[in-house]
Amino acid sequence: MSKRRPWHLPSPHITQHEGALAAAKPILEMVVVAVFVITFIAQPVRIPSASMQPTLRVGDFLLVDKQTFAPTGPLDALLVPVPTPQTGDVIVFHYPIAPDTLLIKRIIGLPGDRIRLRHGRVYRNGELLTEPYAFYSPARPNPFRDDFPSLREADPNVDPDWWLTLRKQLTSTEAQNKDAQAITVPADRYFVLGDNRNDSEDSRYWGFVPRTAILGRPLFIYFTLPPDSTLDPATIALNPLRRVLHVLKHIGDTLCIVR
Repeated sequence: MSKRRPWHLPSPHITQHEGALAAAKPILEMVVVAVFVITFIAQPVRIPSASMQPTLRVGDFLLVDKQTFAPTGPLDALLVPVPTPQTGDVIVFHYPIAPDTLLIKRIIGLPGDRIRLRHGRVYRNGELLTEPYAFYSPARPNPFRDDFPSLREADPNVDPDWWLTLRKQLTSTEAQNKDAQAITVPADRYFVLGDNRNDSEDSRYWGFVPRTAILGRPLFIYFTLPPDSTLDPATIALNPLRRVLHVLKHIGDTLCIVR
């Protein structure tokens, strides 16, 4: 007679280990997919300031399309028309003074445009713009901000190099005529403003945005968090959807907080 082989019970240690891996697998897969998407396709960003209100509010979480304005090679230009940023586009870009910081503003001037503000209203190439998105929060008059470009009053928030550039342009012979006191947007540069005109540090304060600094444009708001609230990790652990939002929130907090 053949001998029966003894039964071997699975090790409790192995069972627990496999159980932990099984529980962690969905989270790991989600993180891998998120990293891939963030690197190549879209990137979550969080709005911590009021510079784009009312279009974007403090606590909004956005997905940014990184493909539309992505750098392309000669072959790409032949195969697919390459879109270029246009006036009115809201863009996310690397802050020219501190490239590790991301900003989000609206394009007002394209290369070659002449821009000036009078009493807070924008004139492009001599014509007053109709801007239904512009918002003017209560603030004291500021000649530099409201009548840009102006040297009548120095603003402490202005970048020193940009101030010197403005001074050079505005003291030139051509700019002695007040109507000529407008700045011309250089090639491959863009002039941007925040929608909240009285509470936004934008091209008025530090200059133009290089084309190569543009990361992308917002796709949609996927989550809104009240400014003074937080997501409780203990509560998130009870709900898979909240756990996903918690991971996305920290990805956004770590990689891309835009102003």
